[in-house]
This record gives sequence, C-alpha cells and structure tokens, in this order.
Amino acid sequence: MSPYDLIVIGSGPGGYICAIRAAQLGMKVAVVEKDKTFGGTCLNIGCIPSKALLHATERYDEAGRLFGRMGIEVAKPGLDLPAMMKFKDEAVDGNVKGVSFLFKKNKIESSQGMGRIAAPGKVEVKDSGDTTQTLETKAIVIATGSDVARLPGIDIDERRIVSSTGALTLEKVPQRLLIVGAGVIGLELGSVWRRLGSEVVVVEFLDRILPGMDNEVCRQFHRLLEKQGMTFKLSSQVTGVSSSRNGLQATIAPRDGGTAETIEADVVLVAVGRVPYTNGLDLGSAGVKTDNKGRITVDSHFATSVAGIYAIGDVIAGPMLAHKAEDEGVAVAEILAGQAGHVNYGVIPNVVYTSPEIASVGQTEEELKQGGIAYKVGKFPFMANPRARVNLETDGFVKILADAKTDRVLGVHILGADAGNMIAEAAVAMEFGAASEDIARTCHPHPTLSEAVREAALAVSKRALNM
Repeated sequence: MSPYDLIVIGSGPGGYICAIRAAQLGMKVAVVEKDKTFGGTCLNIGCIPSKALLHATERYDEAGRLFGRMGIEVAKPGLDLPAMMKFKDEAVDGNVKGVSFLFKKNKIESSQGMGRIAAPGKVEVKDSGDTTQTLETKAIVIATGSDVARLPGIDIDERRIVSSTGALTLEKVPQRLLIVGAGVIGLELGSVWRRLGSEVVVVEFLDRILPGMDNEVCRQFHRLLEKQGMTFKLSSQVTGVSSSRNGLQATIAPRDGGTAETIEADVVLVAVGRVPYTNGLDLGSAGVKTDNKGRITVDSHFATSVAGIYAIGDVIAGPMLAHKAEDEGVAVAEILAGQAGHVNYGVIPNVVYTSPEIASVGQTEEELKQGGIAYKVGKFPFMANPRARVNLETDGFVKILADAKTDRVLGVHILGADAGNMIAEAAVAMEFGAASEDIARTCHPHPTLSEAVREAALAVSKRALNM
C-alpha cells in the first residue's frame, strides 16, 4: 500500500485547493513546496500583495483628488511607503497562514523542499540542506505554477531592473518608471506607482494594450489611463537597457523599423508575461511530454503522458489565472475520486484590477467576428447609472454580446468601478446558459452599479430604460 493517495507538487492556488478537495474526498494527501511559505506566487509575490498596494494607493488617490468634491476637508495626504509596504506584508502573512491552517484542518501533510519526479508514484524531495527523501504515492499532481518571462539582453536584478516581484518591494517611489509590456501586470503595477507620484511610460510591442481582451473596452481604457497620466509607446520594443549617469537608459525602437530613441528611467519593470515553471521536476526522465512552449500536455482529465501523473494551472495550456488553476485542482481531485470533475473553459472570468477595473467573461467581439458567429450587442454607460454618478465613478460601460438567433449570452465585458465583482453575475448566467432576456428580466437592487448590467442586457433588444 502506498503511504499517500496523492502528492501535490506546489502549494499555489491550484495546488493547495487540489490538496484540500482531495482530503475532503477521503484521500491521504501530501504537498511538496520548494519555498518557505505556502501559497505560491499568487499569495506571496503576486495576486495578494499587488491587490493590497492597488487598494492602498486607490484610497490615497481618492483622499487627495475626490474628498473635497464630497465636502470632506482633510489635509493633503502624505505617503509613508514603509508603512504601506508593512500593510502589504501583513496581508500576505495572513493569507499564507490561512493556507497552513487549512492544511492542518484537513490533515494534509507537507514536505519542504524541491520536488523531483523520480518515477511514477515516487517523488524525491531535496531540502535546503541537500537532504533527500523519497515519498511514495498512487497519484501525482504537478501544480508548480509559472515564472516571469524574460527578455534577451535585459538582466533582471530586482533592484533597478525588476520583474513584478521587485516592483512590489521598491524602497522608494521611482521618479521615472519604464514598463515593458502593456498587459495586466504592467498596467496594474504601473497604476500603483503612478498614483504614488511616478512618471510612467509603457512600451508595448503590439499596437494596443491588453492583447486578447475586447478591443472597444481597451480603447476606452487606454484613453482613461492617458488621462490619469500614463504615457504609451505602442508598436515599439525595448532593445536594451544600460546604466547612465542619471540612472538607467533604455533604447526604444519602432517595431516595424525606424529611428530608435532613448529614455531615462530610475526603474525598469519587465512585464512581458509568464512562462511555465517546471524546474527540477525532471520531466524528461519521467517521460512527461511538453509542448513547444514548455507547457505540460494533458488530456481532458488532466492526465499527462505518464499514467498516474497529472498537471494543472499555469504549467498547462490556458489562461494563467489563479481561479482557473483552482477549478482545475478541484476537478482533478474529483476525477481521482471517481467523480465527474469538469472545468468550463468558456466561462472563466478575467479581471484587470486597475481603476477603473476591467472584467470579462466569454468571447470578445473580435473572436465572434473571426468565428463567423452572428451576434447582437447591448451597451450601457456608467454615466447613466445613478449610483455611479453619486459615487463619482462614471467612467466606463457594460457590454453584453448575445447570439443573434438564440439570444444566449456569449460574452460580457465591463469597464468600470467594481467590475471584478459584477462579472460574477455574468459568469453564473452563462454557466446556466442564460439569454440576455433572462438577465434583463431579473430584478436588480436600486441604486447599485449592477443595474448597469441589467440595462446592458435590456439594450441587447434595444429597450434600455435609463438611456
């Protein structure tokens, strides 16, 4: 008899949720984690600390910019950056300890060290003192997450040339921040430091920001970010970064050819995406196949090319999102228990936690056009929403895409305050195969921002009531 029913390698959102669900289903579970704390990138150096800083800097910005309009007289807010970083670190610590508590509650054992798949059913764990132990199990789930993508010739030192990790721990506000990449990470962290006083320039290789998201939403969001003070250089690339008398000097060249320019910066943030992290697993020796992007190939049940070895989260294909990994973790645990675990990849929300937020679920207009799908559009601006007006949060709109024949909701895109919470309504509706008519005829509380979702659904059939 194997001592474990399941060993999960990695304790990020996918890994720890998988372990908990498996334990709930009666399995004896162990987790292997290379770092000193549980939670992976998300809890330690990603989702949680970045959201703490986003929240804190939004309040800082509001106090200086909006309080007077609401009749609140306060002195100009001051910044205590070490205290703000302490607030961020305390948030991380609380969440990390929460995972540790859940492991104990569910009787999940843990092993600290670098995991290596020695063979099907065997995981070697080497600790910081180079002591190795071998654990045996019936099944292995690889949930080792992802790492920052790097650019050739630009060495990240996490002091002046930083990844998202270093951008969360800067000791002072950079006067000039250059961001390479106009994706989610770059725009979120750029927002944090811009609100604290940085001059932010974003360089993007493509001709638009947030590739993959609805283009109409992104165009309006681009204008809002410029209004907030960000500068963008699209269709451009950073070809090199060197030290200068005043800090750093970045060379920026037009993507399609032309004269290059140089920009001075105090900090350069490289935010060009993430890549699967499989270091040390020895996948080749184990016989686990990967694709040309380094992602582990799996079937519909998350099984790899080797019997008894499974993979979830950022190491397999699909959006690199914590909640996607969590759903996969639950699904694979249930599959191992003989149940019908499943993930509906057509209904995975995506959120950009800037101000205002962007949230989406389902297909974009561009994807529908490319697929030759006939659709209807309903849009409603927050400017026409009473709660948004009194909250001074009128930027943005809700956009609903529905099938032209069946009225089934195919995609929902929200640019506006609290979009990340409002998108859950759309996800639930789509999970149940709702038509826009179903949302339109569902009573929403007044006055709330969520009424804009209902109005957009009404607008699909050209009967919005407040516009």
